[in-house]
Amino acid sequence: MVDATQIKEHAEVIGADGVHVGTVDHVEGDRIKLTKNDSPQSQDGQGAKHHYISLGLVAEIEGDKVRLSATGANALTFEESE
Repeated sequence: MVDATQIKEHAEVIGADGVHVGTVDHVEGDRIKLTKNDSPQSQDGQGAKHHYISLGLVAEIEGDKVRLSATGANALTFEESE
């Protein structure tokens, strides 16, 4: 697993295919919490929600980018929302 202390707030999270997945809000335990700004509006009319990605999906950290081992589309299926 990667060193979570290297993940910076507002770093871009990208899939293995280079697709933008989100922007880091902060690390919470073993998950990356993404900012609401990148979240699609929820279907129930409650607005945007935070999404989380497991640190287990992080392949590497490159400065202000967090690259995942899954493609952007696949990473979105693993997200947990709040």
